[in-house]
Amino acid sequence: MREGRFSSAVSEIAQRYSESVSFDRRLYHHDIAGSIAHASALASAGILSADEFEMIARGLREIENEIAADKFVWDQSLEDVHMNIEAALTKRIGAAGAKLHTGRSRNDQIALDLRLYVREEIDAIITRLRALQNVLLLLAQKHSEVLMPGYTHLQRAQPIYFAHYLLAQLEALERDHERLRDARRRADVMPLGSGALAGSTIALDREATAKALGFQHVTQNSLDAVSDRDFVADFLYCLAMIGIHLSRFSEDLIIWSTTEFGFIEFSDAFATGSSLMPQKKNPDMAELTRGKSGRLIGNLVTLLTILKGLPSAYNRDLQEDKEAFFDSVDTVRGALEVFSAMLPALTIN
Repeated sequence: MREGRFSSAVSEIAQRYSESVSFDRRLYHHDIAGSIAHASALASAGILSADEFEMIARGLREIENEIAADKFVWDQSLEDVHMNIEAALTKRIGAAGAKLHTGRSRNDQIALDLRLYVREEIDAIITRLRALQNVLLLLAQKHSEVLMPGYTHLQRAQPIYFAHYLLAQLEALERDHERLRDARRRADVMPLGSGALAGSTIALDREATAKALGFQHVTQNSLDAVSDRDFVADFLYCLAMIGIHLSRFSEDLIIWSTTEFGFIEFSDAFATGSSLMPQKKNPDMAELTRGKSGRLIGNLVTLLTILKGLPSAYNRDLQEDKEAFFDSVDTVRGALEVFSAMLPALTIN
């Protein structure tokens, strides 16, 4: 990448500061899927021979298997997941590997990887969301005759069924589900072929590439396609709202588990004790969920703040979208898993 106008190597300090492979390597599966689809388009256009395409596809799958088995050696000097994989491929198969980047920029490559990742993670979050909704429904059925005080302003207001309260949480999660489906629709657009910002003079069948990768549409404007992170912001907003709903739920459970209320008791498996006061049972999982919701909101604000001042097209600032993004995905995955296991183990007094 530094051949041409550069006469000296990059500073090691700058290299350490600018690398992203330490965190964007998690996109390897999506990067390889995109590269195989791009290689197929190059073969269809006559730029790659059938043998070259087979060499590329086979080499990429071998690299993918090595990464999955934690046997691949990542090189920080190659900056990111894209260049690490491409360099490893070229080292293995020679000139055919170097031809893979024809008609493609890392700008449209990362835009593609992120869209593939967002689609996959939305599907995974929806699965966990549905599992938690099912837990709530079963819990409501189990305690369908249990009465409790309903509160406004945290003051006793009217009697309600405990099941009614649980189904209120289910409704909030259903809105989250609807938002996720809508966010997935907007992410389901294929940007490959946009190049660095103005497309490519090489005529590739973008519709065929989109179909191979399971996209419903292709992007219409290359300048917008390489800089668009709206779909990431959409997903982060969805994750932040899930966090907010779980945080409010946690707050109720925490209050109700106190001696003063005594409505519920957390199981030993999802509570902790005190190093000084052995009589205590602390609702740490609910408290952590309440606390982690702040991170989810912060990660959304991080991305929006990055985007707000960028000039058109790709800018290196966009590298900073990923750590906050990945953190939100991991956080919500964990919170949904914990709640699905914790709620059935509650003791309802």
